[in-house]
Order: sequence, then C-alpha cells, then structure tokens
Amino acid sequence: MRFGLFGGAARAPGGTDAEAYRQYVDYIVEAEQLGFESIFLVEHHFTGGGQTGASLSLLSHVAALTSTMRLGTAVTVMPWHHPLLLAEQAALVDILSKGRLDFGVGRGYRPNEFHGFQVDPNEAQERFEEAVGLVLKAWTTKERWSHDGKYWKFRDVIVEPHPLQAPIPPLWVAAGSEGSVRQAAAQGRRVLLDQFSSTDITKQRVQWYRDQQAKSGHQSGAGQIALTRGLLLVDNASKTEAEVQRRLQVIQMLAKSAEIPGREVTEKAAGPFALDKNAQDTRQATIVGTPDECIARLKELEVAGVDYVLFSDPWGGVERLRLFAREVMPAFRKQTAAA
Repeated sequence: MRFGLFGGAARAPGGTDAEAYRQYVDYIVEAEQLGFESIFLVEHHFTGGGQTGASLSLLSHVAALTSTMRLGTAVTVMPWHHPLLLAEQAALVDILSKGRLDFGVGRGYRPNEFHGFQVDPNEAQERFEEAVGLVLKAWTTKERWSHDGKYWKFRDVIVEPHPLQAPIPPLWVAAGSEGSVRQAAAQGRRVLLDQFSSTDITKQRVQWYRDQQAKSGHQSGAGQIALTRGLLLVDNASKTEAEVQRRLQVIQMLAKSAEIPGREVTEKAAGPFALDKNAQDTRQATIVGTPDECIARLKELEVAGVDYVLFSDPWGGVERLRLFAREVMPAFRKQTAAA
C-alpha cells in the first residue's frame, strides 16, 4: 500500500496566510523525507478560512524543494478555468518538477464557489467535459488549431509549453457515482475517491472501476485508484474521542463555509459533506486510533481493493506524520517486501 497527502494550507484562527503557507510547505517537505509518496492539493475559494486556491502556484514552489514526491491536484475545478491558460500552467509545473505532475480534475460542488465565479452549476458537467478535452488537445497538438465549442471559442492557437511526461501527465478524475467511476475507467483515467465514504461504499466503487476496466480492455494495475482519508492517529487511545470530535467540527465548519449566504443548501448541493454528519460517520470514514488500530483500518481498505491512500490531516501537524512513519508504515513495507 502506498501513502500520500491530500489537502492544502489553511489559516489557523488568529494566524496569517503567510504563516499557514510556510508551515504547510515545511510539512510537505518533511513528509517526503518520511516516505510519503505524493501531495495532492485541493482548490477552494471564498471560504473565509484561508483554504488553498492557487494550487498550481503552490505546487511549482514545492517542486523546487522536493525531488521524488508526486505533485498532484485534487482537484483542479475545470468549469472555473480557461482551459488553454490552465494547460500552460500545468505543463510548466510538470517541466519544473522534472515530470512529477499528477493532474487531478473535477466538476466542483460547493455552491458558494460557483456563485463567486458566476458559473451556473447546472453547466458544470458540460464545462468539465469541454475543458478537459481542450487541455488534452493543447498538450498533444504541436500545430496551430481552432475550437468552436459551447463555452470556449478560439482560432489559430498553439499552446506552449507541452508537459515533460509524454504524451500527458497521469490524469485523475474525482468520481463517486457509478456512472462517473465507470466513465473514468472506460476512458483509461485514474480515479480519486472522496474522504467521507464508508469502507463498504469504497469497496463498491473499486469494483465498479475494475469491472469497467475489464469491459473496456484497459489493464488493471496498482496506483490507479486513490482514496482520500482523514488521519486521526493518536499515541494513546484516551485521545481518540477528542480527535473525532475535532474533525467533526472541522467538517461542519467547511460545510458552512460552502454555503451561499441567505440560501439553504440541499443535501445534493452539499456534496461529500452530506456523508459525514456525526461522530459515527466520522469514525467509519477515517483512519482513527492508535497505530495498531490504524493498521487494522488500512488492512480493511486493502481487502476492499484500495492500494493508495491520501491522508487529510489539516490540524495534526508533522508529529502525526512522524508517528505514522514510525509505527504504521513498516507494517506495509514488510508486506510489500514479502510480495
């Protein structure tokens, strides 16, 4: 099983954005030294809590401070970006990182973000499909070309630079429904699964993906499905309940920040936040407890078909990563060596 990180810099109460980014970059750099294989950065806007919005800019900085870690987006929200500008920016990150970009894409789900960018959420799927297609064409076309689409139109453009990874960097798609998971598998794309779903739901999604891979003639392999999970690792079982309650408060805060002031958010519009409503949900959808308990949780996911986990731990700090590397990682390294 492989381990990476998922998240972004977030301003602590009373802190500054500058402090948040400096601390988060230090966190990522040490994570690489501890054996974490990747960092996948979120893209969020208008929260009032200092969440990361310019993920590609941050990755370009991290690229200069790391050497082996994969640098991912989870996700770049395609409906909000001009695809040609995005293609240029992402390709440059791939070049500067010497071919370490993992490009994760999604439609977006937070109502306040669509409202802020003045994009109709009902157009999200169409905009997503058109934008992804344009980025891929920009990366693989060396001559001038034109496009006359529903949302973007341009003539006689040549997009530079092209990514270092040929023909394109690994393309990851945020998916959860059966249709979206199967579509990703059919198109040969890797899939990012959310951090709020139970192990049973995750197992079903993995089965959908593998089944569709077989039907579509794509080869099944390791590292094609990445599952995000909250990490609530503690050195003493007596601390577990406090960590669960703290995470639940963070989730409720994030759900609140996604609302449009004065408007009620439906469960559908709440996106993945709707899956994590109480402490029981939080326990089911996190890697929680002592090192032995966390190992057992990860083994359950392994049985469900998961071989790549991205940990979200916005408040735990590097001490938690050190504990994980010291007490949990060795259990899976031994297994890999035996295989």
